[in-house]
Parts: sequence; C-alpha cells; structure tokens
Amino acid sequence: MRNLVVLDAPSNLGLRPPAPGTVPGCYKLAGALREQRIVRRLHALEGGVVVPPRYDRGDWQEGDGVFNAAAIAAYTRKLAHRIEGHVRAGELPVVLGGDCSIQLGASLALRRIGRYGLAAVDASPDFRHPGNSDRIGAAGGEEVALATGRGQEDLTDMEGLKPYLRDEDVRFFGIRDYFEDERAELAALKIPTVTVGDVREWGPADLAQVTAQTFEVPDLDGFWVHLDADVLDPSVMPAVDSPDPDGLLPDELIALLRPLVRSPSCVGFNVTIYDPDLDPDGTAGALLADIVVAAFAKA
Repeated sequence: MRNLVVLDAPSNLGLRPPAPGTVPGCYKLAGALREQRIVRRLHALEGGVVVPPRYDRGDWQEGDGVFNAAAIAAYTRKLAHRIEGHVRAGELPVVLGGDCSIQLGASLALRRIGRYGLAAVDASPDFRHPGNSDRIGAAGGEEVALATGRGQEDLTDMEGLKPYLRDEDVRFFGIRDYFEDERAELAALKIPTVTVGDVREWGPADLAQVTAQTFEVPDLDGFWVHLDADVLDPSVMPAVDSPDPDGLLPDELIALLRPLVRSPSCVGFNVTIYDPDLDPDGTAGALLADIVVAAFAKA
C-alpha cells in the first residue's frame, strides 16, 4: 500500500477576479480542508506547501494571452519538482489546490518521468484554446488544452516537453450534458467524455472501473486524477466560481472516484476550485473533505 502525501498548492493565478480589486478565494481551499483534519483522516504523510507567486495581472488586457503566464510557468515548474519527487519515491501525492491551473504541475511532473494519462472529473473540460475561443486568459479554464499542447509556447512547451499529455490519454467525467459544442470538439479529437447523464445511465462505479482498466496498458506508466469541485451540483456545492446546474451528487461522485484513486495505476490526485469565501458556514468544505476521504477509504 503506497503512502499518501498531502501537499498544498494554494495558487489562484489561473482565475479571473470575482470582483474588481479582489482575488479569487480558492487559494484558501487547502487551509479549509486541513481544518477538516483531512491529513489525519487520510492517514497521510505531511507534504507541506508549495507557495505560489502573488496574484497580479498588472496591465493585462483581453487579447494579451494568458494572464499571470510567467508566474504560472514558474509555479508549474516548482510544483512539478515536488510532485515528481513523491511519485518517483513510490508515494501518492494528494494535492490540495488552488485553481485548476495547478494541474499543469502534475502534467509536467509526469511528463518528465514517462507517459501518463489524465482522468479529469470536472463540470467543464477546461479545453479553451485559441482554436475555439477569442477569450483566452484564465489558465484555470484552459489547463487541459495547454497540457495537450494548445496555446502559447511559454505554457505548452516548458522544458521542451510539449505535449505533457497526449489527446488519447485524457478522459473526462461529469461534463454537463448541455455543453454540446465542447463535447463535439472532444469527440472529433477522440477524447472520451462521460457526461452526468452517462454516469447515471451506466453507473459511476462501473464506468470508473472500466476507465481505470483502459489506463492499464503497456504504453502508459499510469494516470493522474483531477477533481474540480464544480462537478458537484450547486445544491450541495455552491462555493465555486462557475456553479453550473445539473451536476453530480455526493454519493455519485464518491462512487466514481473510488475505482480511480484506488487503481494501482493511479499515481496522484488533486482537488481544486472550492472557494471558502463563498462558503461562510463551511458546510460545502466539510462535504468536499468527506468526499475525498471516502474515495480513498479502505473498502
């Protein structure tokens, strides 16, 4: 049994400000989950924190590319170094974000080691790129596109390792059924996409088990699991920047995550986007911690 290591990645560099003069509060995610004793409840080792640069978009304007790009690139390398060390040591890092741009750190780390896949559990595919949008800017909605080599070179080709992920090694879960344009693009690229409706029709545990097995092939060295809290329905998880309706319920999400994170091919996990500033009584944060703990709990 591999040791879990909890590592904080409290970066909010990839999100737009929620209001003028403010910064996204998802950098408090790690602290909020630690308040729920997540390290102890996971029986995990302490991995510490990777401190991000200051959030400062400067004079960035629409059309300038990804904001905070230099800071994100620097942080991605720094986070990748820590994740790489844990994976090479045979440990399973549990990374507490942060916005979704922290997933680039995992993708770069694993690309340094070999060829790995990604199981992204997210309400949206975070696949915005210059080929499908004229509103590029927030890396937190673009990280899978960047990791697969779409976008500006300072983020897609760090260390000359472009792409960090191959299209055929990515799987999406929990995409909203009404995101038809995004799903059509992914289908054309032959990137498997499982919607909320699919999860309910086929069963979350069975879907996840089959998916985990697709990563157990000679060409792949393993896979990473990315969880965005907005995959949950806003009725139970309102504390996210984009609370899209018709999401998964907690029991569905736990059943989906369990076969993925327990797979011997899973090498790491991250959780992102929950914003404690939008959760004054802490109930959504407590739920998120419960879900992560339940996913990793021994059967």
